[in-house]
Order: sequence, then C-alpha cells, then structure tokens
Amino acid sequence: MSIIKPELIENLRSNGVVVYPTSTLPGLGCLPTKAGLDNLYKLKNRPADQPVSLGVADIEQAAELVSVPNVAVELLRDFPVGSLTLILDAVQKLDERLGGTRVAVRVLADHRAIELVRAIGPITATSANHSGVEPVHDTRLAAEILGLKGDSIVDGECPGGAPSTILSIEKSKIDSTNYTVTIMREGVIPRIDVETWMRNYR
Repeated sequence: MSIIKPELIENLRSNGVVVYPTSTLPGLGCLPTKAGLDNLYKLKNRPADQPVSLGVADIEQAAELVSVPNVAVELLRDFPVGSLTLILDAVQKLDERLGGTRVAVRVLADHRAIELVRAIGPITATSANHSGVEPVHDTRLAAEILGLKGDSIVDGECPGGAPSTILSIEKSKIDSTNYTVTIMREGVIPRIDVETWMRNYR
C-alpha cells in the first residue's frame, strides 16, 4: 500500500510545497516549476541567488534533466546511495534557482522519498526549515514550524548526520572526452575518499 497520499501528489501538481523524509534531515519539495519555486523560496525565506538541488529516484530519472557522463554513473555506483550530490550540465536551461545550466541532483536513499519522486518526478531536495534556522528531525514538526498542513507531509523521523558531499562534474576544456571532478562541499563522504577514487579512476 502506498504511503504517498493522492492529495499530496495533487498539492505538488498545484505548485504546492511538501515536507518529506530523507536519509539525513527532512526535505522540502516542490516541482521544478516557476510557481513551485516561488512558493518554496517564499516559505523558506531563501535568497533567490542560492540555488536548490533536485532529488531523483535513480540516475535514469536524473537523465531527464541533466547530462550524465560515465564518471557520474561510476561515482554513484561506488559510493553509498544518497551520499553524493552531483552538479551536472542541464539538458536544457532551467530556472536559475535550480542552477540554470548547471543543476545539482541527488539520488535519494530513503524509501519514502523514492516512492514520492517515482510518483511525481524530480522535486527539490533542500532542507525543510527557514533559512538560517536549525532544522529538526521529524517531518511533521518541520512542517508545523513552516506552517504546512496534512496534505503537505510525508510522515517520518530522519536520522540526521552529515549532509551529502557535493561534487561538480564538468567537461574538460582541454579534452572534451574527459571530465573534471571538483569537490564543492565535503559531507558524509570525506574529501580524501573522493580524491583516492579519482586517482584510481584515471
């Protein structure tokens, strides 16, 4: 039986915002539309020049929005699911609040989050809190703090812990068949582990 209620899906399709569990902290999700992002940024009180990432069920779903080179596929294969956020070239330019031509995607690990994005498609994967305010671990409490109601909540307690490690993957300016990987934020995967992986990959 699905834990994703029809009214929650309808809320998202109407450019609403929902709180859902992830493998770290509650996520705040909307569809990647202008109206959805307007509502999310207003709710979070987030500056428009701070892009948010997108959560996806798997790399195939990510490929609907971004170009996925082989190095990205292998990184996601070799590190735990949900531990990496990859910044990749957009298939076509998106809203600047999603990064425009360079979009951050995270393959989600929590089974409830995966069920949600399989039902509705990619949604934003920013933390469910007002900007600058410490996040909480329970999705229902996070929603209450944000003033959201029942049709905006996927119930769940999140374990917390370090955020995903963010990697930027770009086509080499010298050799277009090669890609460079830059560590933008060290998170649950230590910098040294990524650097070791890259040395072995090359």
